[in-house]
Amino acid sequence: MSLKITLKPHEKIVVGGAVIANGATTCHLSVENKVPVLRQTDIITEAEATTPCRRLYLAVQLMYIDGEKYADILPLYRDLVADLLAAVPSMKDLITQTDEYIIKRKYYRALKHARKLITYEEELLRNVS
Repeated sequence: MSLKITLKPHEKIVVGGAVIANGATTCHLSVENKVPVLRQTDIITEAEATTPCRRLYLAVQLMYIDGEKYADILPLYRDLVADLLAAVPSMKDLITQTDEYIIKRKYYRALKHARKLITYEEELLRNVS
């Protein structure tokens, strides 16, 4: 079964490690094989990884986009997890679920849970202000 994607004008998408930029009109794509696909709204750049949870998300994103670099990125991911758990123990359940997906190499699902970490972090920062 193929993945059908509709891109908005000028929207970018990552397909199998390639960044594809849409033109001025809506575009319909069909991805026929199993490759990593990330829409622009789900992508965090290195410059945007300005908080611990965003850096963790970026690490998971890199594992998803290029699974062959898993062994290189995993130590960084583990360090980020340890730092987050030490600083914010209340994130344990969200981090544990994300980590379970990483262990199973289900990176897209791990990204979804890492997004919840970012939301939780933003709530904590709002409450501190």
